[in-house]
Order: sequence, then C-alpha cells, then structure tokens
Amino acid sequence: AVAAGAWHHYATRPLEHTSGEIAPADPVQVERTGLPRFEVKGYRITPLADFSVEARVLSTETYHAGREADLSPVDLALGWGPMSDSAVLDRLQISQGNRFYFYRWPDAPPIPPEEIVTHSANMHMIPASDAVRHRLAQVRAGEVVSLRGYLVRVEAPDGWWFDVSGPQPG
Repeated sequence: AVAAGAWHHYATRPLEHTSGEIAPADPVQVERTGLPRFEVKGYRITPLADFSVEARVLSTETYHAGREADLSPVDLALGWGPMSDSAVLDRLQISQGNRFYFYRWPDAPPIPPEEIVTHSANMHMIPASDAVRHRLAQVRAGEVVSLRGYLVRVEAPDGWWFDVSGPQPG
C-alpha cells in the first residue's frame, strides 16, 4: 500500500526524459473565418483557427479563484522542437503565474531566445467536457500531450478577457 501523500507526490512530480526532441513538430494552425460564436458560462467565444499540437508539458498551473477559473481551470506551458529537449530544458528555469509563463537561465541561454519564443507557449485550456476537464487536471510536467481544438477569443460581459497568448520572457 502507498500512503495518500506519497501517491500525490508521485503522481504530480515531473516526468523525466533523456536528451533529444520528444515533440519535434510545430503546431498546426489554420485560420477559420465565419465559424459561429457560442456562449459558455456567460462568455462569448469566437473560434479563430483550428489548432493541433503535440508538445511536451513544461509546466502546469491550476486556477481555482476568479471567474476565469470556471471557464479555463488550467494553463499549460508547452514546448515543441528544441523546447521539448531535456538538454535545453535542464538549463532553463520555468514557472507560471497570473496566466503567464516565464523562463530564465542562470548564465547563457541554452538556445537563442527567439527559438524559445517560437517553440513554446502558455495556453489557457478551455475544456470541451467534464471528461476533458478531469484529464487536464491530471497532466503533469514532462508529459507529451496531443491537443486539438480551436484557438479562440473570449469576451466577458464587461469586455475582453483574453486572446491567444504566447510565452512571456522573465
């Protein structure tokens, strides 16, 4: 038997990988115009593009407070290409907070900073169902995930909440 605290630690610790790109392909984004807007939990959602990606999870951040947490309960910082390589990631410090993704390095960057920007992103996940919401809550750093859906613009009753966002240097 495994104690509950020990199981939680095991289930949430990052997965480790050897060097090499484990998610080499770039995301695929196809602009979509004319798709109907729809409403979820009081937010108007406008699909902007079809989107799919296979990426390494760099970090996860779960949100419980604020009205946005009900619509988008988790952000995933994702990396592909060189940002899925442990040799690169082992030389970066990655964190998330306040709906942003941050990275920094102690001495010199392991790859050119523009490659970090073009091969990683913080994504606000809006689950399409309770089953997807449950699966997103189980995702952990180091995991390779395959995602597909829409990039969207979200409008709150009092104005815009968020659009598609990218990584934030820090």
